[in-house]
Amino acid sequence: MVEENFVAVDGLRIRTLAQGAGPAVLLLHGASLGSSAEVWTGNLPALAARGLRAIACDQPGFGVSDDPKDFSVAYRTRFVLELLDALRMPRAHLVGHSQAGRIAVRLALEHHERVAGVVVLGTGSLLPPLPGAQKPGAEGEEGGATEPTLQETRRLLEANLFDRTLITPAALQARHRMSTGKNFRAFLERKRAGGGEGKDENPLWQRLAEVPVPLRLIYGRQDRGQAAERAALALERYPGLDLHLVDRCRHLVQWDAAEEFAALCGAFVAGKT
Repeated sequence: MVEENFVAVDGLRIRTLAQGAGPAVLLLHGASLGSSAEVWTGNLPALAARGLRAIACDQPGFGVSDDPKDFSVAYRTRFVLELLDALRMPRAHLVGHSQAGRIAVRLALEHHERVAGVVVLGTGSLLPPLPGAQKPGAEGEEGGATEPTLQETRRLLEANLFDRTLITPAALQARHRMSTGKNFRAFLERKRAGGGEGKDENPLWQRLAEVPVPLRLIYGRQDRGQAAERAALALERYPGLDLHLVDRCRHLVQWDAAEEFAALCGAFVAGKT
């Protein structure tokens, strides 16, 4: 059974959803409008069945968690370490979807003592660009300039799913609830704040070989930004990279291929624990 709890982190009230017992896996949602711990609710039982303690949270400014003063990616990166402290977890595996894959990799590079392993899910910025290709938009900017209608929320979900039958009335209502009101205002603040991460000498996709903990990357073959072609380039550059392309999947791989995601994640953690 899924456990819903609230924990104090950096003076903020943060919601967590958890299920299972075993090695800890922290599931980090992306930054698109409507993102929250809800994107993982369909995955928690399968991960728990594979002997994992799966924990998802509403990051600051998302879902029903409090808004932070700092809406930058850099703040949310630091927040993960404080969340681990609040949960009394000295070390955990991190699963980062979309923009959060970048957060997980940066933490592995800079705080490997806290990160047992990383699973990246659909993070476009961790793939090399195609020669001559236009620079893709920043992750986390998926959303409009005005609060979305229910139909607009549906269209945003449709753009991220291969199997649109997964957009049930309940899933649509949950996503819309997390896209309006305070969550929409926080989305605008995040766009204004940007990354706040400073400038790397090399982009993170060029540093994958430096990651000092086990790393697995999972992408939908039909994801945006020519993900399949760019994944092939990544494998050319890093032949030993643990990278998986899942067919009939777009950006929400954990929805489109829930069982395969759970199997890939469970086997990875079991093999690295």
